[in-house]
Amino acid sequence: MWSYLRRSALISEIDSSPSAEHARSAVTTEYQACVFGNVRLVVHDCPLWDIFDSDWYTSRSLIGGADIIVIKYSVNDKTSFQDLKDSYVPMIKKALNHCSVPVIISAVGARKNAVPCTCPLCTLDRRSCVTTSEGAQLAKEFGATYLELHALNDFYIQKYFGGVLEYFMIQSLNQKSSEKMKKRKKTQKCHRLQPPQLEQPEKMPILKGEASHYDSDLHNLLFCCQCADVAFYSEDSSKVVEAHKVILCSVSHVFMLLFDVKSPADIHDPSILRTAQSLFAVEAGAGLPTPHGVPPCSVPIRVVVKDSVFCSCLPDILHFIYSGAFQWERLEEDIKKKLKDSEKTEHVLEKVKCILKTPGKVNSLQDCQSHQIKRLYSTSLRLFFNTPVLADVIFTIQGATVPAHRAVLVARCEVMAAMFNGNFLEANSILVPVYGVSKDTFLSFLEYLYTDSCCPASILQAMSLLICAEMYQVMRLQHICELYIITQLQSMPSRELASTSLSIVSLLKKAKFHNSDCLSTWLLHFIATNYLIFSQKPEFQDLSVEERNFVEMHRWPSSMYLKQLAEYRSYIHSQRCHCTIM
Repeated sequence: MWSYLRRSALISEIDSSPSAEHARSAVTTEYQACVFGNVRLVVHDCPLWDIFDSDWYTSRSLIGGADIIVIKYSVNDKTSFQDLKDSYVPMIKKALNHCSVPVIISAVGARKNAVPCTCPLCTLDRRSCVTTSEGAQLAKEFGATYLELHALNDFYIQKYFGGVLEYFMIQSLNQKSSEKMKKRKKTQKCHRLQPPQLEQPEKMPILKGEASHYDSDLHNLLFCCQCADVAFYSEDSSKVVEAHKVILCSVSHVFMLLFDVKSPADIHDPSILRTAQSLFAVEAGAGLPTPHGVPPCSVPIRVVVKDSVFCSCLPDILHFIYSGAFQWERLEEDIKKKLKDSEKTEHVLEKVKCILKTPGKVNSLQDCQSHQIKRLYSTSLRLFFNTPVLADVIFTIQGATVPAHRAVLVARCEVMAAMFNGNFLEANSILVPVYGVSKDTFLSFLEYLYTDSCCPASILQAMSLLICAEMYQVMRLQHICELYIITQLQSMPSRELASTSLSIVSLLKKAKFHNSDCLSTWLLHFIATNYLIFSQKPEFQDLSVEERNFVEMHRWPSSMYLKQLAEYRSYIHSQRCHCTIM
């Protein structure tokens, strides 16, 4: 160490005079020097291990505070090396206490070539030199760097030993600088004003949709027999069951021929014509015009069923048709239980297939079981939406007329069911005026009744349709409109929300007036969540006191956060430093 300090070009000063602290404890010899210009290097040199062992407390303090430890031994002193390995290395390990302090083990000197004693009774070591492998093994166990210094010349001291020592000095300086920087940042962070934490906005109320009851509505129509316009009779003139032409024609071309919805020339399938002629007969005079002011459904058309076996199963067949014409396996079971004859059962099922037959296509049993027969769904009744075919009521609205079918309206809307079957003027009138909604809105409403679906073109149209649905108490359509409005507003970017002419407050007022509680609650939360946008709009002043209090209570971001943010900005400006958070 002394040779390195005297010869190194990095060393600017050397002070070998003992300090006051060293004078009190003469365990080691102390050297001080300046390295890398202005870094003070202090070396505590313990020349003998016995001196090191005599004052363990002081020696342990020096080891614990060391940045680099250098251990040297003579390659020609095997006894000293063994003491170092067995006693002092474990002692140093204990003093370090698992600290990651770099350790250099230096084997000093050139090995002598003396011949060892070969006497088998000799207790002395066969070799007096410490081998390279022994030194390297000790360094490996200690986790140290192993060096062999054969001579104390410029090469071994300056370039070899000095190079390794300087590397560890640089590593130690970098570590100290990093720790100092972390400590400084931590201190600055503790004393520096922290930016306010912006909490997440409150969760919006979740709007749950209502399941469709389209199939059950039409199925219930068969049992209540409201607005029935066709009655089936057996050949002995006994009534079998009543039904509705629009429902039957929506699933069967046979009934379209029977009720003059289509002509034989329109069908282009002789088998359908044969089925209609062999199974049914419309009684003469059934198609006569009804008296003035009496709706057509008041006088059902009489249809005679020519096939007695088929006639006995007609209620089950109509049940199958009104259920959607897809529960084929259930129809088979019901007919088997009723007839208890396989040939008759097969005969009736074949007739049903003929009734449900699509022109130009053969319906096999596999088609029926795989639900390929035309089902009573929106695609079926859509054929009769806004058409005068089979219509028995005409709505007058804004100077225009809209034809419809009482059976569909009664099945799908309870308000219209009461209107057409109670003691109201509409029950005995073909022309029914409609007020309070536009023609387009009412057409969208009727389209939902016929097809169980609606596609509003805009938020305003959805709100108009919601008002119409609330007027006629069709709750599922009301929920669909609510969900459409919410989805459209949620997908609207903040920039578009700030520039749109759509009045959210006006939507809120309408939703409350028309008892749309879910939508009104959601819109209040929406205004509160986008407080900074809506508070700048003139419509914000139209909120009631109660609504304003709710918005102020649930606003995002909160007034407390904005106050803290203003204070933080003022602090950043006063410090004249950049904010890494904003």
